[in-house]
Amino acid sequence: RELATRQLGVWGLEELSFATELVVSELVTNAVRYAGGPLRLRLIRDRTLLCEVADTGHTSPHLRHSAEDDEGGRGLFIVAQLVQRWGTRYTPAGKTIWTEQAFPPVEFG
Repeated sequence: RELATRQLGVWGLEELSFATELVVSELVTNAVRYAGGPLRLRLIRDRTLLCEVADTGHTSPHLRHSAEDDEGGRGLFIVAQLVQRWGTRYTPAGKTIWTEQAFPPVEFG
C-alpha cells in the first residue's frame, strides 16, 4: 500500500490514495490467500489509473454476498464499489485482476 501511495504522489494523484490503498490491499490479500506463490503489483497511469495484481492462481474471482456476521468475503465487493471497472485476464502462468479508476476532475481558474 505504501508503494502505491508513494507512486500516486509522484504522479500528483494523491486524491486517489485512499481508494487505491484499499483496492491494492484487497487484491494483494486475495492473491496471497487464494493463489500463494509470487505475485506482481502494477500501477499504470494512462487515460485512467490501472491497478493490476497478477498471481499464479487459476481460480476465478467472484463477488460474494456475505452475511452480516461473516468476518470476510467482502473484498471484491469493496473493490467493485471503489473503481469504475474491474476484470480478470487469464494466462498459462495464472491470472491478473485489474481495476480502472477515473482521474479526479481538473479544476480551472
